[in-house]
Amino acid sequence: MKSLTKGLLLLLLILTNNAFAQENSVKEIVSPVVGSSLESPQIRVVPIKDTKTERNYELYIELPGDYAENPTKRYPVLYYTDAKWHLEVLSTCQEFIIEDVILVGISYQLDIDEDLKKEVGAHVSRFRDYSIREHSNPEVQAKFQLGQAHKHLDFVRNDVITYVDKTYRTDPNSRTYFGYSLSGEFGAYILMKQPDTFNNYIIGSPTVRGEVDMLTEMNTQFGPYEASNKNSSLNANVFIAYGSLEEERVVAPMESFIKLLNDRRDLGLSVYKEVIDGNHSTAFPATAVRSAAWLSSILNPVSSLGNETSFWSTPRLNKAFVTTTPEDRKDGIMVDTLAVSSEDQNAIKKVSQEIFDGKYGHYDALLISHKNQLVYESYYNKGRVNVPHGQASAVKGYTSLVLGRAIEMGYLSMDDLHKPLTHFLKDVDPKKFTKGYEKITLHKALTMQGGLTIDREQWKEIENDSVRLKGQGLVQTLLERSEPITDETQTYLYGNFNPMLVMTVIDAVVPGSAEAFIKNELLDPLGITDYEWSKHVSGLPQAGWMVKMKSRDMLKLGHLVQNRGKLNGEQFISAAYLEEATRGIVRPAIDWMPKNYLYGYFWYYTPVTVGNKSYDMTLAWGGGSQRVMVVEELDLTIVIMGYDRDDDKIMKPIFETVVPAFAK
Repeated sequence: MKSLTKGLLLLLLILTNNAFAQENSVKEIVSPVVGSSLESPQIRVVPIKDTKTERNYELYIELPGDYAENPTKRYPVLYYTDAKWHLEVLSTCQEFIIEDVILVGISYQLDIDEDLKKEVGAHVSRFRDYSIREHSNPEVQAKFQLGQAHKHLDFVRNDVITYVDKTYRTDPNSRTYFGYSLSGEFGAYILMKQPDTFNNYIIGSPTVRGEVDMLTEMNTQFGPYEASNKNSSLNANVFIAYGSLEEERVVAPMESFIKLLNDRRDLGLSVYKEVIDGNHSTAFPATAVRSAAWLSSILNPVSSLGNETSFWSTPRLNKAFVTTTPEDRKDGIMVDTLAVSSEDQNAIKKVSQEIFDGKYGHYDALLISHKNQLVYESYYNKGRVNVPHGQASAVKGYTSLVLGRAIEMGYLSMDDLHKPLTHFLKDVDPKKFTKGYEKITLHKALTMQGGLTIDREQWKEIENDSVRLKGQGLVQTLLERSEPITDETQTYLYGNFNPMLVMTVIDAVVPGSAEAFIKNELLDPLGITDYEWSKHVSGLPQAGWMVKMKSRDMLKLGHLVQNRGKLNGEQFISAAYLEEATRGIVRPAIDWMPKNYLYGYFWYYTPVTVGNKSYDMTLAWGGGSQRVMVVEELDLTIVIMGYDRDDDKIMKPIFETVVPAFAK
């Protein structure tokens, strides 16, 4: 049972004015009371010496409740400074929010000048250990020896972490630092000096006023991020917060530091910022609680942060989450256990570890469904079970399914696919159209053969004109601006004009609007409710990109294809349309495209060879590698989610390891 005392303590901390204003000045905090030794049944106090400086400290170590019961389990570690001040609230967070974490508090120096202790307090060493530059006043500097963060960092790395890793079952790939105020400044210093010390940094109200130039210089020495160079990344998750009532002179430097991090555009760095109600002191308890929830989302594939986080602020998982027995989350996805040979299971798990290690690029999820049941679920980096992920051109495949649904409901017919597209549009003026406009049919648009030729510079002048392009005005403008449509221009040309032509027709023929139709007639029946479908400047739903959807929901769309358009045994997508949409109709005229890929109605087709047998795979494919892959003959649907531009590498293990495991 959770400790009621700790719960009340946490509530008390949040509701009361916690009186420990921490400022980067030795004059701010003076304690007339000499601290007593820590006593707690849950916490082990361990003496430890800085082997370089000979200074003596203590570690306050609190193990998770199930530590003794799981002798093979390895645990993440949360290290925190200002230990006496932070211990109780972090201990409560461990109890209620981040239960599977070892807490390691680092005390102030014990054997320090007694006169300084009496004058300032037992915490006096923090001013020396956590500050990153010397004081401008020689007398203050001589007295307190400020600016020794580099020495304290050596102590943390070489003595503290080494001791903890040797003594306890720790996960070396999941270390977190927590610091507030001056110890937050120390955290900022560690991040910019030796970022590999920790995987995650919680930096509360850091006292970086006057330190931004130094941190900027450290960033310059580290070098800019280069996508082709993994070593150029800081490889860290950063939670940074400050109080809403803090003075502007304090907030401005913190915002400058946050901007410094964000401007790196570092794919390995996520920066999550919160402004907490309160001033420098009262914001502390909520900062601890909110950062604990943030940390929980790094240690858990189910995020507690909600959907408001941006791509850049979404933290990366510290380790891959992989299960061969996915959980039934009551989301319409049936689950089962992966039933392939142990050799194949190990091979697939090896692929998952390689994905996490970045062998194939930047990927967030791999899901495998067999016989309409999810049997393998894995998340990496920014992937989460419950958070929609950005989609690029895989959305074109979803738009194709929307059209197939409209045909099944009788708003269009298969014959309509070969009629002039403008036949369905009543709010356009054909008299102003370019010559040959009638050659554009739904079939041509769906296969990227619409034949539009638009001057790029002219289009830039009007592409954001929401009045001119509203609704069918988009088609009106495109067909006015295009060069004549001829047999020669109607060749495969990839882009988003053709999908928007299709979406305009959908909007014209279905009752209500395309937006409502997508929601009510495609997504709602599938139980897809947590998504974001952006709008085009025309006001219509985007047809070729800019949708956010969860990996499990992508699987539902794949199941429609796998089941030939049936949902719960009833025809949901036109079977005749789906057969046409998923076969290879044209060869994509793209140099880098594998030669065995063909294009249907916004869905790709490719054969997959396993031994002496070939299987047909159809897939929705988005740049950055969001793919819904279906091998109907094997009752197999595979979803991968990523944000890697060099996205052909990932298909090698899909073709050589995943698909063959189910072909035996």
